[in-house]
Amino acid sequence: MRPPLPLQAHWIDMFADVFALCGVKPGDACAVLSETQTRAELPQLSELALLRLGARVFHVVMPARALAAPVPVRSTGATAAIGQLEPVVQALASSVFVADCTVEGLQHAIELPQILAGGARVLAISHEHPEILERCLPRAEDEAPVRDAMKRLKAAAAMRVTSAAGSDLHIALAGARVGGVWGFTAKPGTLSHWPGGLVLAFPAAGSVNGTLVLDRGDVNLTFKRYLQEAVRLVIEDDHVVAIEGDAAGFEAELMRGYFAAWGEPSAYAVSHFGWGLNRRARWDAMAFYDKADFNGTELRAFAGNFLYSTGANEVAGRHTAGHFDLPLRGCTVVLDGAMVVDQGRLV
Repeated sequence: MRPPLPLQAHWIDMFADVFALCGVKPGDACAVLSETQTRAELPQLSELALLRLGARVFHVVMPARALAAPVPVRSTGATAAIGQLEPVVQALASSVFVADCTVEGLQHAIELPQILAGGARVLAISHEHPEILERCLPRAEDEAPVRDAMKRLKAAAAMRVTSAAGSDLHIALAGARVGGVWGFTAKPGTLSHWPGGLVLAFPAAGSVNGTLVLDRGDVNLTFKRYLQEAVRLVIEDDHVVAIEGDAAGFEAELMRGYFAAWGEPSAYAVSHFGWGLNRRARWDAMAFYDKADFNGTELRAFAGNFLYSTGANEVAGRHTAGHFDLPLRGCTVVLDGAMVVDQGRLV
């Protein structure tokens, strides 16, 4: 593991600014959750920022757990670090605020509902270089456009996604669970993540059909790579049933191998989809960082991307640790005939 980065004063400032947006007040009991594989500077910055705000801070550090999958597990947003250890869950649930510095985050962790039921506010801090967090620093005005997008998505009956590369995806939205993230939360019993700036939906079973074409330069965040050639996914009844690519290439082969390694039909199914709203996030950011310094939350949120993800979906009753996060450029997203993204540009 590489040595921790020297802490910078302006990083403490920015952590304090975001925690203040989360409503942290003097005297609040605040937990800093991390694990033994966490980047050391993230819990350190969290502690210093919370102390600056006058909070009462304690750390929960979980040891790394043994591998429980046949392949590397990445991009899930569901840390396994807590392992349903009840005293830890209770400590987090009884906190006013939790700075989540785990590697994968609490967003989809099995313990999250119990933690939120206790009234805790949780901010999942993306596990990456603090410079990325700095460039994508949440602002108070980021909330309104995400809430507006959520309202539109909740009111719609159908979504269609097309692209010049050949995508043509049809999605029924009845029964979908809609969410949005703007990078901070001040409401008890809620979670947000930093960077933020996206709206998404977890669809009911049997909602997604069509074709999704990942073009050159689109992103496979599970592999942390830009695609070198196009990959065509055929989707029937929520599930990827064909993965087609350049016969001389290997992008499709890489995806086929990871899908198949799980040995589970749910690994091929849709988890969630949505679009990015963060105009400060950059599609090209991954080119500037080593993989260990980049988690990719920024690329999930860059303005105008269409994000398609496979794997676990509680709304549809599917559970798996296999997960792909696939932000696409150049897509047009239409809700009930009204365009919200036009060829990769926000409308």
